[in-house]
Amino acid sequence: MNFNNFCVTRYLVLLLLLIFNFLAKNQAKMFTRFSYGLFQINSKNWCRKGRKGGICNIKCEDFLSDEISDDSRCAMQIFNRHGFQAWPGWVNKCRGRAMPDVSRC
Repeated sequence: MNFNNFCVTRYLVLLLLLIFNFLAKNQAKMFTRFSYGLFQINSKNWCRKGRKGGICNIKCEDFLSDEISDDSRCAMQIFNRHGFQAWPGWVNKCRGRAMPDVSRC
């Protein structure tokens, strides 16, 4: 699965924000929804707690493991449908701001 440079830069910024703010663990969202794993995938639509389900057809807890291929597949599915608008962290902290150049990383 390939992420283009446009996406990589924005994902890196988003991931850094999420890691520092949430330590890549789940965080309560209005007491009924949670965001899981490195990509902070929300349980409202994309996964189901305790069983496979949601649009990505996966257990939310699977996003907490060290194996991230299922995480990245679901994140790409989310991105292909909604772009970065699906992540409140991006909308609130990154949208409209200049992103760092990571082309030499």
